[in-house]
Amino acid sequence: MLTHTDIWAALDSLARDHGLTASALARRAGLDPTTFNKSKRITREGKPRWPSTESVAKVLDATGASLGQLLVYIDDSVPSENGKGPTIPLIGSAQAGDRGYFDDAGYPCGGGWDEIPFPEVGDNNAYALEVSGDSMEPLYRDGDIVIVSPAASVRRGDRVVVKTIEGEVMVKQLIRQTAKRIELASLNPAHSGRSFATEEVSWLARILWASQ
Repeated sequence: MLTHTDIWAALDSLARDHGLTASALARRAGLDPTTFNKSKRITREGKPRWPSTESVAKVLDATGASLGQLLVYIDDSVPSENGKGPTIPLIGSAQAGDRGYFDDAGYPCGGGWDEIPFPEVGDNNAYALEVSGDSMEPLYRDGDIVIVSPAASVRRGDRVVVKTIEGEVMVKQLIRQTAKRIELASLNPAHSGRSFATEEVSWLARILWASQ
């Protein structure tokens, strides 16, 4: 299972391999120099804190590293039974609308999936979705990979993948969910939000990670 320590250790290793301290890495990424300090890795309540997706994305952009390269640091400490790092299914967003890739609850099923290396995220049914088109810009661009967890709880403000009964697949931000309706905001200001009756939505699942 992927832990807070795994991610922080990977960032430390990335900084070291670029001849930087954690503070210098944060500055290069345009972040507050204290962003990656040891004290920022624990909440005031003493609980482990995850680095934000945005800060990780800025670090990758600043260093020229890819998400795959960052995962190598993590995979080095997460061996699998066959000697290879763990993998998760990968599917294109266009394919996601087809029948046969997901069951009625939004869990990946059947064949036709590619696979990519990715540490365990606490959900055996987590999968990767490759973004296509520009409808999710500027947050997600064509070719970006988002990691989706069907088992994760979904709350207001979360970024989610939604599939309608008609087979349309979209990435939105959840604004409101009631017993009768699901209200979604678009990630691209050029596109309007969407509102669905609950029975019009096949499933929605929370985005845990994005390559960007």
